[in-house]
Amino acid sequence: MNILVTGGAGYIGSHTCIVLLEAGYKVIIADNLSNSSVEVVDKIRKISNKEVVFYEVDVTDESATEKIFVENNIDGIIHFAGFKAVGESVEKPLEYYHNNILSTLVLCRMCKKYNVNKFVFSSSATVYGNNNVPFIETMDLLPTTNPYGETKAMNERILTDIAKANPSFGVTLLRYFNPIGAHDSGLIGEVPNGIPNNLMPYITQVAKGKLDKLKVFGNDYDTIDGTGIRDYIHVVDLAKGHVDAIKNIKNGVNIYNLGTGEGTSVLQLINTFINVNKIDVPFEIVGRRAGDIAECYADATKAEKELGWTAKHTLEDMVRDSWRFEKANKNYR
Repeated sequence: MNILVTGGAGYIGSHTCIVLLEAGYKVIIADNLSNSSVEVVDKIRKISNKEVVFYEVDVTDESATEKIFVENNIDGIIHFAGFKAVGESVEKPLEYYHNNILSTLVLCRMCKKYNVNKFVFSSSATVYGNNNVPFIETMDLLPTTNPYGETKAMNERILTDIAKANPSFGVTLLRYFNPIGAHDSGLIGEVPNGIPNNLMPYITQVAKGKLDKLKVFGNDYDTIDGTGIRDYIHVVDLAKGHVDAIKNIKNGVNIYNLGTGEGTSVLQLINTFINVNKIDVPFEIVGRRAGDIAECYADATKAEKELGWTAKHTLEDMVRDSWRFEKANKNYR
């Protein structure tokens, strides 16, 4: 099967490409490299010892995207491409709505035109808004707290409506939680542009001395230690979830949470990183960040029951692999 992976040079996309290749799929990557590097594509080839087809394409560009479908017999799509920073989305809502919605519309038009009926969408736990934890797929979605989450919820509705109108169209919506960690080769991991928006690369850059100290956004939430609680999942486990989803895709719309089912506070994550890696991480408490909620963790039993998927890596594995990648890639991008 030929799988188009949009955003395939990115953090989650690159790990998913490796798992796809290991499972025997042919991979076609489309990525505009706005938050990634072409070097990652070479690293995917090196790790997997297999070839991938790469297009430097922005999938909001319909004519450029169609060229991929003309030149390849696409059997399915895993759609990662999109802007993804919660805080930035509050500051730049127009850019987020344009990029994240238009890319899905373009891909769906291509699916209809070229008879592609397998579509896995990279959604997010942010679509649950400020629901009660643990989040479960049958919950009514509350208004999200940021434009990033709204784009994910809107894309879910778009894909659901398209599937209703086209009974042979299979859509799997993967609502996942907080990916951290890196491939155990140390060759690929999370490489943010500029100051990191996500917690783990911020921790690793402070640990390496690239940044002076970590900012912890708020310690006055109603949680175990006042800091936000999240469901951290190893990126390789997350990647395997996408491959299980494309392998088991069915007609209509199916929704799965991909998480560990356990909540970890920001301070607990920092302390685990310090204890496992034997290195200090200076931090300071600052005000809450716009768009954040107190707690976010999954009920992931549906994915286990229907896809045979569970998260295997521990929190200790996640912080160890994150630090290995940071140390190994001193001049990375």
